[in-house]
Amino acid sequence: MSIFEIVMLLCFGVSWPISIAKALKTKKVSGKSPLFMGIVIAGYASGVLHKIFYSFDWVIWLYGMNMVLVAVDMSLYFRYLKKS
Repeated sequence: MSIFEIVMLLCFGVSWPISIAKALKTKKVSGKSPLFMGIVIAGYASGVLHKIFYSFDWVIWLYGMNMVLVAVDMSLYFRYLKKS
């Protein structure tokens, strides 16, 4: 666990709720990339696996929460895709 890892995850974690709120409010998802979100989810999953296999600590919850937020944003993308 590193303070830098925690700050990175918290900073990224702030951006996803903003993106989700914007999608919910406008119901438009133009400019979003499902490929990018999939890559980000894969990155967070890799972080979770690293924590499980090499250095388990509470920071795993930040990885998990961020991964869930990106998955929610991606689901909104597919839900509102036809309306954009």
